[in-house]
Amino acid sequence: MAHPVQRRQKVRKVSRRKVWITRRNGVFEIQGLDKWYAYWRDPYHMALTIPWTGFAAMVSIGYVLINAIFGLLYLLDPQGLKDARPGSFEDAFFFSVHTLASIGYGVISPRSTYANILVTIEAIISLLLIAVVTGLAFARFSKPNARIVFSRHAVVAPHNGIPTLIFRAANQRRNYIIEAHARVYLSRDEVTQEGSPMRRVYDLKLIRDVNPAFTLSWNLMHPIDIDSPFYGLTPEQWFDSEPQIIINLTGIDQTVSDSIMTRHTYTKQDLLWDHVLEDLIHVMPNGDRYVDYSTFDGVKPLKADR
Repeated sequence: MAHPVQRRQKVRKVSRRKVWITRRNGVFEIQGLDKWYAYWRDPYHMALTIPWTGFAAMVSIGYVLINAIFGLLYLLDPQGLKDARPGSFEDAFFFSVHTLASIGYGVISPRSTYANILVTIEAIISLLLIAVVTGLAFARFSKPNARIVFSRHAVVAPHNGIPTLIFRAANQRRNYIIEAHARVYLSRDEVTQEGSPMRRVYDLKLIRDVNPAFTLSWNLMHPIDIDSPFYGLTPEQWFDSEPQIIINLTGIDQTVSDSIMTRHTYTKQDLLWDHVLEDLIHVMPNGDRYVDYSTFDGVKPLKADR
């Protein structure tokens, strides 16, 4: 017998808006997130992520709108501003600019109680806006950005007698990235034993996934052994599975002592089988060594290397 008092369960409505996953040049792109996620609900994130031109435009438009609103409010009292032309929106607007920026030329001044109250309110808003805009600008300037580049292609070539997936990264700033850590994943289409299609992600074990001081270049290598998802994979099977090699690299920038991170993706066209990366480090006759970054993206067939 059912209990006489039953709690009503809340029914959560699911949005009918769709998020499309499309494939462009072998890379899966998620479309519709701009409609699913409204930027106006998170203005702080928007202010930090939009380009500098958009940030400057947003601040400028907001500044003009605020002064225009206060200019209209000052016009509500025709005698509120001393030495201003009666009914002049231009004088009221620029008086608001002087007040909001704490300039105070003294050419036009408030003389009514209403105008002085508006000046007080605008002064308080000015303090808050200056603090917010200054904080956002500082956050944008101080936000660390990783200047790390990856080779154009990844290759599969023998390393110590074992077929190995190899690609390289380089630090463009030439400073030290302390405790650089790389995580590599393989994402591809598969079909379960029940016949259901799925997108599966594998962890790719690296020979060395931590670099204590990443400053020049770094070859990242995944041995294709019996535990590797690449084991027994043919180039034809590779192309048919719509694969992606995803790299997440993190570390601490020694210059700013802050964490940095970057992400890179290789598609099926970016992996070259039976190729090797050209050497970057060259030895001089006197024993000195130098790094030639002109061959950073260089590859050559494996047979030509033998």
